[in-house]
Amino acid sequence: MANSAALLHSLLPSTASTPRLRHRAPSAGLFRRRSTFPARPMATAALADASAPPGLNEGIAGLYDESSGLWESIWGEHMHHGFYDAGQAADMSDHRRAQIRMVEEALTFAAVPDDPANKPKMIVDVGCGIGGSSRYLANKYGAQCRGITLSPVQAERGNALAAAQGLSDKASFQVADALEQPFPDGQFDLVWSMESGEHMPNKKKFVGELARVAAPGAPIIIVTWCHRNLAPSEDSLKPDELNLLKKICDAYYLPDWCSPNDYVKIAESLSLEDIKTADWSENVAPFWPAVIQSALTWKGFTSLLRSGWKTIKGALVMPLMIQGYKKGLIKFTIITCRKPQAAIEGEETPIATPA
Repeated sequence: MANSAALLHSLLPSTASTPRLRHRAPSAGLFRRRSTFPARPMATAALADASAPPGLNEGIAGLYDESSGLWESIWGEHMHHGFYDAGQAADMSDHRRAQIRMVEEALTFAAVPDDPANKPKMIVDVGCGIGGSSRYLANKYGAQCRGITLSPVQAERGNALAAAQGLSDKASFQVADALEQPFPDGQFDLVWSMESGEHMPNKKKFVGELARVAAPGAPIIIVTWCHRNLAPSEDSLKPDELNLLKKICDAYYLPDWCSPNDYVKIAESLSLEDIKTADWSENVAPFWPAVIQSALTWKGFTSLLRSGWKTIKGALVMPLMIQGYKKGLIKFTIITCRKPQAAIEGEETPIATPA
C-alpha cells in the first residue's frame, strides 16, 4: 500500500496556505503511555471490527497506480515526509537527506538495535510504496526485506529498482492487503509501516496483523496521520472537524481516522510492550514549502496534468489538508511498541483474529 504523503506533497497548490508551525527537537513530545487516559467510546468507526468498504482497496490501488510515477520523477524513491530540526527551511537540495533522516529518526525512537548480534535480519514493510524504505533498511542492516502494497504498479517498480540497485536478493515486493498479510506468524524481527496506516479501514486489525507477523521481542514502527486526541469531556470530534476530514477522505480514499490515544489502546489490548508515541507534525512542517516549489515548476505542473483524474482531484483538496494541520486537527504521529518475548517466557501472545 502506497504512502499517502507522496500524493499530497507533490500537489500543493500555493505557498499562501502553508501551515505556520513551530518546530521542536526530535525528542520533544515523546511520552510513554499505560492506560492513563479516561475510558470512553472509540472516536471513529476505523476501530471497529469491520472489513474494507466496497471499492476502497481498488480506489487506493488506482490512486497510487496513477500518482507514483509523478512522485518518483520529482522527489525520488522515498514516498514520505522529511524530518527537520527546529527553524530549518527545506529546499530541493536537501529533501532527500530529510527523508532518510525520517527513517533514521523512526529507528532511533523505536530503539532498533544495529549491533551485528541483534540487528534486524528479516523486515516487513507494510505499505511499501515503490520500496524506498525497504531498500534502505536492507542496505543498512544487510537484512531480507519484504514489501507489500495494493498497487501493482508500485510492486513492479519496487522490484525493478531493487534489481537496478543489486538488491534483488534482499528486497522484494508484492501486491497484498495489509489486513490479510501473506506471511506466517512471527516471521519478522522488524515490522515497519511508514505512512500507510491512514488507509487502513480497521486499525485494530491492522495493528493485530503487524503483531502477528512480528517475532517475539520484535519492534513495531507505525508512522501515520492521526486526528487529534479527544479531551476527557469529548466523545467525538467536533462536527466541523468531522466534515473537514470527510472531504479529505473522499479525495484520498481514506477510511475513518483515529487518534494517537486510540493506537495506544489497541496496542495495550494486544499486550504489546514499550508503547510510545510522539507528535512530529512540527518536524515535518518545513517539507511543505519545498514540495510547493516543486509542484509549481513546469515539470510538476505538466506531470500533474498527465497523471490522471484521481491525482488532480487530490490537488483540489490540498488546501483542506493544510487547514487540518493549522487547526491542530491532523497530527503526524509515530507509534512504536514491541511484541512480548512470549516464546522465550513460555507465555501465549494475544493476536488479533480476522473480523
